[in-house]
Amino acid sequence: MKAAVLKSFGSPLAIEEAADPVLGTGEVIVDVIATRVLSYMNEVFSGARNYALDLPIIPGPGGIGRVRAIGPDATKLSVGDWVFCDPTVRSRDDAAAPDIALQGLTAPGAGAMRLQQHFRHGSFAEQMRVPTENVKRLGTIASEDATRWCALGTLLVPYGGFLAASLQPGETVLVSGATGNFGSAAVSVALAMGAACVVAPGRNDKILADLVRRFGDRVKPVKLSGNEDHDRESMKRAAPGPIDCVLDIMPPSVSTNVVRAAIMTVRPNGRVVLMGGVGMAGGAGLELPYPWIMRNCISIHGVWMYPPDAASRLIALVRAGLLRLEEYEATAFDLDHANEAIAHAAANGGPFKLTVIRP
Repeated sequence: MKAAVLKSFGSPLAIEEAADPVLGTGEVIVDVIATRVLSYMNEVFSGARNYALDLPIIPGPGGIGRVRAIGPDATKLSVGDWVFCDPTVRSRDDAAAPDIALQGLTAPGAGAMRLQQHFRHGSFAEQMRVPTENVKRLGTIASEDATRWCALGTLLVPYGGFLAASLQPGETVLVSGATGNFGSAAVSVALAMGAACVVAPGRNDKILADLVRRFGDRVKPVKLSGNEDHDRESMKRAAPGPIDCVLDIMPPSVSTNVVRAAIMTVRPNGRVVLMGGVGMAGGAGLELPYPWIMRNCISIHGVWMYPPDAASRLIALVRAGLLRLEEYEATAFDLDHANEAIAHAAANGGPFKLTVIRP
């Protein structure tokens, strides 16, 4: 098969022939039709993000494809099924605390690296081998629609955060990082799950206005000033009532003051979900006052990715018409132009934008 291979950090992907994946028990082989390119893939491949990758590797986290072959443990899948390949690979011998690797992207920790040694190669190829439980049926779709269905990979991240927060219909949500790629996805997911209102703070007037244009007056934009106390009060005033849940999905480059201002808008007995990058690039950590957390009974939940059943549940939201993939503007490249796709993704990583490789 043809594949894009990362052989060393800082070098371009090599487009070359690679061995076809071999099917084993507990595995599925999928013909990759479309796979998204993360906006920061260039930083991963350069080594700037210091992701744990044992090279050489075919990168690519998840994708949309059709089942080519199934093992004896698959009883619902059929050859030819359209599927989403979930890149969140979990070890199978400790359900309470599994090691987790992101197939084709990173393997943080010794256990995750052992997973990567087997489920090594990702979706920047014509075929990929995936754990059976990571293959989620989509139902019938047109081949050209596979490009937009790649948005599932982005939408699933904040969906996992809201599942952890037990978000309920009618609640008020604040998305810290609402003007980014994952943050804008969080706005759409919260509304699809029934949030009555989403407070959307940010500094980009154009993106804030676009969120309101897309989703209506259930989105309450807030222009941030950079003053922590002022911004906290502005966010509270924008909400029609107490803020039940705050999701932080800010990138590593953001000041902790901005993140703290948003988190501390949550009501007493409210929930905070941390999914962003504070501290990942070094610098100050997030300092939240102990008395405020304790006296207000604040629940703080760190979340990485999403539970195993999240993808099927999110697909159901799309199928019900509650979550619109049509919001996404997609640009597709063939596998021969994978390096151009990486550059395009880095330059076009804004809200509701997708860069996709179609092998």
